[in-house]
Amino acid sequence: MISRNRYVGAVEIGTSKVVALIGQYSRGRSLSLIGLGECPSRGVIKGAVVDYKAASECVHHALEQAERGAGVRLDEVYLAQSGGHLEGFQNEEGVNVSAADSMVSAPDIETVCHLAKTRHLPDGRMVVHHLRRPFRLDGRLLPDPEHHSGRRLEVGYWTVHGQENLIADHIHVIRGYNVRVTELILSSLASGALLTTPDDRRAGALVLDLGAGTTDYVLYREGCAFLTGVLPVGGLHLTNDLSLGLRLNNQDQAEKLKLRHGRGVVATKDRAEKVWLNGDLSVGDRQFPRQTIEQITAARTREIFEVVRQKLGAGFDPERTAAGVILTGGASKLPGLDEAAAQVFGLPVRLGEPPDWVGDDLRAPGFSTALGLLCYGFAAPSDPPPPGRRRSGTGLLGKMFSSLFGFLL
Repeated sequence: MISRNRYVGAVEIGTSKVVALIGQYSRGRSLSLIGLGECPSRGVIKGAVVDYKAASECVHHALEQAERGAGVRLDEVYLAQSGGHLEGFQNEEGVNVSAADSMVSAPDIETVCHLAKTRHLPDGRMVVHHLRRPFRLDGRLLPDPEHHSGRRLEVGYWTVHGQENLIADHIHVIRGYNVRVTELILSSLASGALLTTPDDRRAGALVLDLGAGTTDYVLYREGCAFLTGVLPVGGLHLTNDLSLGLRLNNQDQAEKLKLRHGRGVVATKDRAEKVWLNGDLSVGDRQFPRQTIEQITAARTREIFEVVRQKLGAGFDPERTAAGVILTGGASKLPGLDEAAAQVFGLPVRLGEPPDWVGDDLRAPGFSTALGLLCYGFAAPSDPPPPGRRRSGTGLLGKMFSSLFGFLL
């Protein structure tokens, strides 16, 4: 009897750690987490592989650990993408409805989608995602305009593209483990898929994933991912600021102070209040002003949020973001981060809560991207094929491999 179970892996190659998860999709279309692998990240800086051998060793270790725990070999992997090289642009196109009775047909939809996704990229750049926004038929928003009557059909896409060689480096690392990469998924979209509901996305929501080396964001509007972005700044920059501001030679000491006493906003009123580095009176142990630590971390935190708001530009409208701001990522655990975000965006802010099916050992915000990869792959793709058309088995990733490596998956 042929098994109807399908085993899928999710891999996030982050600046601070690599996470590999294995999910089992059963015949009832239910998802179970059966394998977890973690490894401190090496050879990766701000989402880019800078040491292929070191990155491969830690990624392969995490995959092996996940497979050993699950007791299965992986069939495929959904791979997260982040990094400052990722950029996006908006493109909108429209066509006149072709039928004499003004009834929208599948070819009309296919044509307008093709036009909206066709735009030349500079050499060395490749498309990672085409995120479709709702159709407009004579100005009316429609999720599926087929068989509706109208004269002018329009659609817009937010197209995310990245540097080919950096994306290829990530794929080479996974392929070195002899596993197929099914799809590349933006880290922000993965986290958003896990932490937002359909109601959140319809009301409008901003998801901020604060990692060690990058801050990924996605803005939802009218039920769709409206725009995305990545800042090459994250929690490690707060650590670096403390190291410089407090004249610490050891990054581990700065990280310890950040985790113990850092805040997104300044709360300490007494300038004379001090905190110990270790508190055990060991050699090298010393005191620092608590307020100074808070001022350093709060300044960088506010800067991150202000840059995100600036990059959102006119696309960000508080009145159309009723679900507020959702924070996740390892750096989101910093106390006062929600208050700092509320001050910058003028919206209610909450820490993202994963669904109930996620076990206690994976509920920490640092697992949001990896969990979201499985959810994103399990759910409908971001850009379903036009009505009447079947999705190609090779897809975007297959085309990329064809151009980069001369073969299809």
